Amino acid sequence: MPELPEVEVVRRGLERWVAGRTVAEVEVLHPRAVRRHPEGAADFAARLKGRRFGIARRRGKYLWLPLEDGEASVLGHLGMSGQLLVQPEDAADEKHLRIRIRFDDSAGAAGSAGTELRFVDQRTFGGLSLHDTAPDSADGLPDVIAHIARDPLDPAFDDAAFATALRLRRTTIKRALLDQSLISGVGNIYADEALWRSKLHYERPTATLTRPRAAELLGHVRDVMNAALAVGGTSFDSLYVNVNGESGYFDRSLDAYGREGEACRRCGTPMRRRPWMNRSSYFCPRCQRPPRGAV
Repeated sequence: MPELPEVEVVRRGLERWVAGRTVAEVEVLHPRAVRRHPEGAADFAARLKGRRFGIARRRGKYLWLPLEDGEASVLGHLGMSGQLLVQPEDAADEKHLRIRIRFDDSAGAAGSAGTELRFVDQRTFGGLSLHDTAPDSADGLPDVIAHIARDPLDPAFDDAAFATALRLRRTTIKRALLDQSLISGVGNIYADEALWRSKLHYERPTATLTRPRAAELLGHVRDVMNAALAVGGTSFDSLYVNVNGESGYFDRSLDAYGREGEACRRCGTPMRRRPWMNRSSYFCPRCQRPPRGAV
């Protein structure tokens, strides 16, 4: 699934091409694409018509387009294969086009006239839905994601509180990194990358991390995400793209994820992969020594 860098790349594209535009018409082509909107497709389309989008926002892996009155937002669930694409109005429909949003181009971003927003989803795990803004939310969070923690690239992220929370959790470090109520936006790929850079095994108990060690890990999380952002995120196939359909290239720079059997870039030891929570963890058995009792 897309992680913070991939979602941020999409958010930046929406900020450029969609912010300030007024919805002229919404066409829902597959009901599953709005299944998280309880009132259904007709209500979703009717409530968006004539509304103007504000600047796209993100928290962790969650992306939303606020409406100009600030009372509600369109939340985008990208799922495994969802794409938000800005396409010319006369471009051929994508095979898995699920939702089309046309605009009144009397207002909007320069150069955006003649384009529309399309939600494309091959596996139909994702979708769009309209939600009220969470009460007292300074960031305009949709109410359904009000419980999600800030992400490490958020200027308001509290490093000290994160370090304290790590030591108090009775869990292991990779589980903690993937806990969206503790730190959002980190998924399997970037967790493995940050842990490799930190020389930490994924089964290391969080209670053993000192405050300086936690700060070091957080720095590596930020570094790997910023590096991924600089090249458009990680695209292993055509499903992970920005709003113009372009792929990212960070997969060419991965140090741990997907490198089973290849030499560790630091010490030369063959990298290993282990099944982990219906996923895989990639690590160097020499640089990232497992704690006692771990495989």
